[in-house]
Amino acid sequence: MLHREFVCLVGLLLLCEGQGQGSAASEPCDDFTDLDLTHCLLGTSLYVRLLLYTRSNPRCGRELSHQHPSSEPLFNLSRPTAFVIHGYRPTGAAPVWIDLLVRLLAEQEDLNVIVVDWNRGAANLNYFIAVANTGHAAHNLTAFIVNMQEEGASLDAVHLIGVSLGAHLAGFVGANLKGKIGRITGLDPAGPMFTSATEAERLDPSDAMFVDVLHTDMDSFGLNGAHGHIDYYANGGADQPGCPKTIFSGKSYFVCDHQRSVFLFLCSLNRTCSLTGYPCASYSDFLDGRCLQCEAFKPAPCPVLGYDVSRWKDTLLGLGQTKAFFSTTATLPYRKASYRVDMVTWNQYLRWGAVYIRLYNGRNFTETRIDHKLFRFEQYTTTRLLAQFDEDVHPVQKVSMRIAIGNVMGPRYKIRLLRIRLIPLDRPERPALCRYDIIMEENMDVMFRPLPCDAHL
Repeated sequence: MLHREFVCLVGLLLLCEGQGQGSAASEPCDDFTDLDLTHCLLGTSLYVRLLLYTRSNPRCGRELSHQHPSSEPLFNLSRPTAFVIHGYRPTGAAPVWIDLLVRLLAEQEDLNVIVVDWNRGAANLNYFIAVANTGHAAHNLTAFIVNMQEEGASLDAVHLIGVSLGAHLAGFVGANLKGKIGRITGLDPAGPMFTSATEAERLDPSDAMFVDVLHTDMDSFGLNGAHGHIDYYANGGADQPGCPKTIFSGKSYFVCDHQRSVFLFLCSLNRTCSLTGYPCASYSDFLDGRCLQCEAFKPAPCPVLGYDVSRWKDTLLGLGQTKAFFSTTATLPYRKASYRVDMVTWNQYLRWGAVYIRLYNGRNFTETRIDHKLFRFEQYTTTRLLAQFDEDVHPVQKVSMRIAIGNVMGPRYKIRLLRIRLIPLDRPERPALCRYDIIMEENMDVMFRPLPCDAHL
């Protein structure tokens, strides 16, 4: 699963134009430290290397001097600088995503991209040693950033992107610099050894002027809770679609959910995902359709995941800590087609049930089951649902719907819908679809052609 996702992302990158070929061939590249299991068994002593990439050398790293950053001609201190900080490396191998993340970051704007290579220190079968090394690596990186500042760089133009254990390392750097770093992005911050940590002992909102966090594995290797100015929770922040559910799947069972945070961030950088986060108190409220309008963010839309969330920085800082939820598919481009569904029922008797909806576009269709709980249908009551589909079919020519009642042995009661309305959430340019006065039987599909909603609706 992980390698398939990575290959797909590489394929998307190859479609992009304007990729540089690096510096002159006469100058050798400085590569990420690639270790093996032997190093992990014996243990590694901390050694931090800083590898610079820019638009002119997106494939060829240049190792920077810790004491004199500006001695490297390619390092322009007037540009913004993004630091990429990996996490625990139990096998010593280089992260499979590191090169792609560097290249995609270089495409966003003209900036310095620095890979913080602390593989010697992170590569160790003893996780506790790697955790202890984060503080030492943070002091090393802090000193480098102070040297940058002394040579003319601005702290508010520094962006630290930390993965797993690297997210806490980034937080330590930010704390060392009194929260004056411009931004920290935490991709599924590590949970083990940090679940009971104080704010001073882990990533927290005070570590930078703006902190955004993505959660994908809170029930295992990731950290539960909220730790940024905005925390995104993909599929609730724990189990991810498409990831193995049993230990018999081998390594993927342990790392798939945790590493999904990186792949979602990569996809957002490539502008192929556009994953919208809906601010909400809880995942259950989000699934119930209670948080789909983003009133606090008007006239702007809901905040998106990824590099561009900085557009919402001022609003988010004014709101305090914000939780945002979204759902994804199992594979690229991860984005679901989401609709707000409003139903006005007239049935005489109170009924409880789950809802199944199928959308048709000619021969193609997509379907969803809204069955995370039973919904209440009673006379003259509006029921709001969030319907999320793995595929986006457009234009919608027919809709099939079924209200499934638990009792399948007794008589089928009729349910009358005075109105059903489907509002595309991610495609505001598309019209809302309606249908009026539909009679349906419990546990039976009813199919209808949707119509444009009346203007006053």
